[in-house]
Amino acid sequence: MSFEEHLDRWQALHGGTDPRRAPLVRRWLRVVHAVGRPVARTRVHPDVLTVLSVVAAVGVLAVPAPVGALLVVGSALLDALDGAVALLQDRVTRVGAVLDGVADRVCDLLFVTALVLAGAPIWLGIACIAGVLLLEGTRLVTGRVLTLTVAERPTRVLACALGLVSVPTAGLAVLGAALLVGLVQLLPALRRTRGTARTVRPGRAAR
Repeated sequence: MSFEEHLDRWQALHGGTDPRRAPLVRRWLRVVHAVGRPVARTRVHPDVLTVLSVVAAVGVLAVPAPVGALLVVGSALLDALDGAVALLQDRVTRVGAVLDGVADRVCDLLFVTALVLAGAPIWLGIACIAGVLLLEGTRLVTGRVLTLTVAERPTRVLACALGLVSVPTAGLAVLGAALLVGLVQLLPALRRTRGTARTVRPGRAAR
């Protein structure tokens, strides 16, 4: 599977949202695709990679901050690889998608917790977790990606990793700002979704 084909299948699985419109997401997917191709040939199950991503995220809490930054990136890469491998092996399942979503949120919580333990304010950590849950929860409720924002997973991972190797509070502040902007970016797409729902309901009632 070529990279462009990979992007097309990713788009189909994410409600038609084109990753080409988000440069950071596209670059991240290119790395994941390049690494995922040899991994897929080993026939490792995608769910194994999902579990390993959580294990690596737990490890972030048990090591010095600079090492934790490497584990943050490693965990995120494993998490992204599970989806790439599932596509390359044609093993995309609803159960795998649910497991991946739960693992993502657990990892987000662990990354923010690591920054709080490294010295960032607890209130800022709670605000960031609330922002992540609100952003991803909105997508879960609507069943769609809606739109790609500046607060996608690559941005969140980068902010947490940089916070662990520099100033934890600054890392969470960047994360919080990205989430705030991301939620604002999500609003127009959410309004369009509601508008579509209102338009469809009368037609269904008439039938």
